[in-house]
Amino acid sequence: MVTAGADDLERAAEAALRPKRLDEFVGQKVVRDQLSLVLQAAMARDASPDHVLLSGPPGLGKTTLAMIISAELGTSLRVTSGPAIQHAGDLAAVLSSLEEGEVLFIDEIHRLARPAEELLYVAMEDFRVDVVVGKGAGASAIPLSLPPFTVVGATTRSGLLPAPLRDRFGFTGHLDFYDAAELERVILRSAGLLGVEIQHGAAHEIAGRSRGTPRIANRLLRRVRDWAQVRGDGVLDLRAARAALEVYEVDPIGLDRLDRAVLNALCRRFGGGPVGLGTLAMTVGEEPETVETVAEPYLVREGLVSRTPRGRVATAAAWQHLGLEAPAGAWGVPAAGSLFDVDAGGDATG
Repeated sequence: MVTAGADDLERAAEAALRPKRLDEFVGQKVVRDQLSLVLQAAMARDASPDHVLLSGPPGLGKTTLAMIISAELGTSLRVTSGPAIQHAGDLAAVLSSLEEGEVLFIDEIHRLARPAEELLYVAMEDFRVDVVVGKGAGASAIPLSLPPFTVVGATTRSGLLPAPLRDRFGFTGHLDFYDAAELERVILRSAGLLGVEIQHGAAHEIAGRSRGTPRIANRLLRRVRDWAQVRGDGVLDLRAARAALEVYEVDPIGLDRLDRAVLNALCRRFGGGPVGLGTLAMTVGEEPETVETVAEPYLVREGLVSRTPRGRVATAAAWQHLGLEAPAGAWGVPAAGSLFDVDAGGDATG
């Protein structure tokens, strides 16, 4: 319920809620201002803007901004993704079909295959692709000129981008998590588009449980709408929001079943840790990758779990959230008779 990823069905539901213009986009003020300047300057010169790289966690609006760039420029948008391009020929076919001024959006661009990356270098810098004809010693490369276009790349892991590819982007914007006030604006806007009546108390409650992510906020809004229509009076008030989110097991700070299972295992089963990732995953009945990529990032960001050289440990905030008293000597809790707090450093995977 509170994972930031989305499948095709949810993306279709999101389409109706996406802002169409930059001035409709909520949050990310710095990126919006910078991007607006880039686009306005390009349009004033009647030229294609520099290539744009958008980075940040999933669900914050990278795809939406790519669509807005296309709309602001008044041109069409081609959409593809890194995993879908496994061969240089796949990318060459896309590039050779582009028209002048078009925007090519490549989602998860860090997952491009290496041969496709090398082809993209030349296409972005020189607006040409080399078509290889023949095989072996008799093969030859025929340069094919491309009309000016703009690549918009999106990545959740910018550190995996090769430096030569990253350097070819003229503008790089990093999207940060939203604060509660911004998410309230997102929820109120989405409720209006969905045609449902929502009170500010409900919007505030949903925003507080959305992990700073608009995608999660819109997902929770739709579930509260369902509860209000089936079990309430159709109005999304504070009572409906709390009741609906209780049904879907999303607690007041946005933790779901898996998050609480991890905290309970750490605190109740292992006394706060340290615990290795494999042992922790086995205890909660999930794969280690699921615990590491789905639950752990938010728990660490909220200061509930810490990663140490010896494994995962629960912090004092985790014990407090579960309504438990942290034992003396637990992570971040001074041991009995100690003059110093326990060191909270470390970043190993355990």
